[in-house]
This record gives sequence, C-alpha cells and structure tokens, in this order.
Amino acid sequence: MVVGVLALQGSFNEHIAVLKRLGVKGVEVRKPEQLLSVSSLIIPGGESTTMAKLAELHNLFPALREFVQMGKPVWGTCAGLIFLANRATGQKTGGQKLIGGLDCTVHRNFFGSQIQSFETELPIPQVVAEEGGPPSFRAVFIRAPAILDVGPDVEVLADIPLSAIETINSNPAIPKEEDSTESGKKVIVAVKQGNLLATAFHPELTADTRWHSYFLKMVPEIEEGTSDIVSTSTSNQSFGARSTIDFPIYQ
Repeated sequence: MVVGVLALQGSFNEHIAVLKRLGVKGVEVRKPEQLLSVSSLIIPGGESTTMAKLAELHNLFPALREFVQMGKPVWGTCAGLIFLANRATGQKTGGQKLIGGLDCTVHRNFFGSQIQSFETELPIPQVVAEEGGPPSFRAVFIRAPAILDVGPDVEVLADIPLSAIETINSNPAIPKEEDSTESGKKVIVAVKQGNLLATAFHPELTADTRWHSYFLKMVPEIEEGTSDIVSTSTSNQSFGARSTIDFPIYQ
C-alpha cells in the first residue's frame, strides 16, 4: 500500500512522518499522473488559497475530483477539509476552487486568525471504538475551519461546544452570524462520508497516531486482510498518562 500526500504546500512532511511510524509508505504528490500509483490520498493542512492556486497551476483539480469519484479513500485535514467540501463560506473575494464530494458546508476561517489557534481535548467515541486508547484526542486547531452543516449521509465523528471555545480563547473570532451565545450550540470538526474523511484540526502534529490508523483502515486492501497497523495509543500502555502536550512528532 502506498499513500499519497498532496505536497503543494503545508504539513505534508508531517503526515509522511506519521505514516512511516506506522510502517506505511507515504509519497509526495504534485502532478496528476502521480495519483495513478497511490491507493489513497491525504490532503494536508496549510494555506488553502495558496494550495488551490498551485493545484490549478499544475492542472490537478480534474485528477483530484476523479480520484474522489472513483471511491478511493481521501482524508483532508484543515485546508484539506475545505478542499473536500461541496460548499464553503468565509471565502476571500472570488473564492477558490474546491474538489468537492463531501456533502457539507464549511466555514473557511470559523475560529479566527492565526492568533486564535488553540488546543483542546476532543472526545472521539467512534475512533476510540476502533482504535482504542484514551476517550479524547489532543486536537490542534490552527487558523481552523469548521463544518456548519452536513448532509444525511455524513457521519459526525467529533464536535465542540462553542461555549468551550470561548473559554479556551479569551479573544475568539467566532463569526457573529453563528450566534455563539446560544446555549448548547456545537460546531462539527470531524466527519466521514463513504471514502472521505475530514478533520478541521491537525492530527499529524501530535504523537497520537489513531486518526492515521483509522484512515488507513478505510483502504480496501487493509479492510480485506489482516492489518499490521497499530496506533500509538493501543501499543503504548502508558499513553493514557501522556503529557498534555504531544509535540513534537519527531521523537
């Protein structure tokens, strides 16, 4: 199995490093023809407008859309989530091209600017059911998007109460139109729909490999056979007593 990682800009090296730790080969993808040799694809976090311009420059959009439509597993993190969404708001003037396929509406900069970046313990019951480990995941949000609504076929894997974000960040940039003061209101930050996985945060920046392991098991040859992939949390019995900061992944 070879996993492609879109390497136009952003944290593609970090994803490849996590794949290596799991014993899986990750390769950089920059040209349409390189998609022919990979079984799945990760679209990393980064600057979505820059990534879109580079993808258009290299004529990648038709090949990326075909890859998604063929049913091959694709995981978008942060900017990658924006790319996979069918609909996006909070765009810059003129917007940007999207790959599409994921029936959701994403707000491009829901949590605000770079200085509103944050970390939080995120409950992930569906992932824990498959990967084991602690009930929560230390999620890193960097100038992050969020999912405003999803279609009937989209499974929500994680969400955050907006009240918790206001507690974490003393100067939040949550859009006023979202009525963040509404009691109990939540925002979606991780979803799965068929062959597509999307997270608003950056699992590649932590030592917890469960999201990568979860994605790899979406690849048909993994599902059909016996997988040797074991996430960090299930192989390391001391994981539950980890530091609240999991950085860096290069350890």
